[in-house]
Amino acid sequence: MKTNIFRLMLTMLITLSVFGCASQPDYKQAAKGGYGYTESKLSDTQYRVHFKAKGTDKSKAMDYAMLRASELTLLASYDWFVVTSRETLIDKETVQTAPVSGFNQRYTRVKSCGLLSCRTSYHPTTQFETGVYVGGVQQSEIETVLNIEMGKGTRPAGQASFDAREVQENLAPQDDE
Repeated sequence: MKTNIFRLMLTMLITLSVFGCASQPDYKQAAKGGYGYTESKLSDTQYRVHFKAKGTDKSKAMDYAMLRASELTLLASYDWFVVTSRETLIDKETVQTAPVSGFNQRYTRVKSCGLLSCRTSYHPTTQFETGVYVGGVQQSEIETVLNIEMGKGTRPAGQASFDAREVQENLAPQDDE
């Protein structure tokens, strides 16, 4: 009974600290494949954590994935976690900048991800276009994927093991007021 109350209080505290910082809207739970964090439980002690953001800031995406890993570790009443694998994906798309008029053949990009990898395929489409394009636009998004394993007690030695409380204290979004 005390454990459930402790978990509930810890969950509420973490939720308030995450959502209470209005200066960092980037760090949030992703909705329907959008930007933010998601996680998948692989076993009682293992999770896969994703953080997806606009832009190409690798360090920010990694920090937020690590922050979510620390939160999951603490929510599950563990002390530390080990990053067993890590991957960072950057997806860039340049929007056409030349004037176009008439029928045009383009390709629609479809990205499908499985358990271990993602596959991108292109399908031809024909469309009628007319207009003037001024300047160019490059749209980028970055995704960091971590596999973690959680534990209690003495933290294992090594570069890939982290104290969950320290990570949370160091990486939690700060209020700049």
